[in-house]
Amino acid sequence: MPLIAITREMGSLGIEVAEQVAAELKLPLIHHEVIEHLADKMRLRKSHVERLLNGKAGMFEKLTADKTSMSIYTATETIDLAAREGGCVLRGWGAAQLLRTVPHAICVRVCAPVELRKQRMLDRLGNGDLEYIDSEIKISDEAHAAIIRRHFGVNWQDAELYDVVFNTERVSVDECVEEVLKLTKDPAFAETRASQRRLADLRMAAVIKAALREHAPTRSAQVSVRANDGVMTLGGIVDGAEQKAEAERVALKVEGVKTVENNLRSRDDFKRQLVD
Repeated sequence: MPLIAITREMGSLGIEVAEQVAAELKLPLIHHEVIEHLADKMRLRKSHVERLLNGKAGMFEKLTADKTSMSIYTATETIDLAAREGGCVLRGWGAAQLLRTVPHAICVRVCAPVELRKQRMLDRLGNGDLEYIDSEIKISDEAHAAIIRRHFGVNWQDAELYDVVFNTERVSVDECVEEVLKLTKDPAFAETRASQRRLADLRMAAVIKAALREHAPTRSAQVSVRANDGVMTLGGIVDGAEQKAEAERVALKVEGVKTVENNLRSRDDFKRQLVD
């Protein structure tokens, strides 16, 4: 089943592209579901999560939000929904970056020149306050750029991060949809056992990271998780041998995990290595 991740800019018509692609393929369009699950995980109001993600949170809201947990849980929920649905259209949430290594995932970016985006938002909102529209677009762009940079260390506007980029100044929504539909029939994006395993590996790695974050004895551990056909490799820094062993136990409890290669190091060992 097709798996499509769409990133868009405010006023780029990316929402319309995502909606039409989902309708044509008769696939679920996933966006708000992530907010609801994330709010539950973070024990925050849905509105609080939305303001954090849109760059509109106040100082107190920012201070009370656990950004590390939000990053981990966002990835977990997004990948889990992609894996659970089988086929779907995911809008936003860094899905294009999260699913980039899944061979059958089609990663799409929809953009447009900022002045055109401003005009579209003016027309859409019926609001003649250009200064307000300009501010909203800047806040949205800066928030998305900051989140993708913090979570993935990349510039979300780089074309090489995507399989296809559409500029809706020149390409209509219908044409964008038509091109995406063509890609779903391209053998290069066919779902295979290997691509299914890659998605399953990503899901297991994300679930492990979330489980480590939720588990009090391992919450403070700085753990990276790599997966290869059910073999999980743990790397990073822990407080000591007990936390290292506990992290391995947590990982082994996740469904689908075959074995765990525990390459975690204690803080003391790491400090000694730096001195040596």
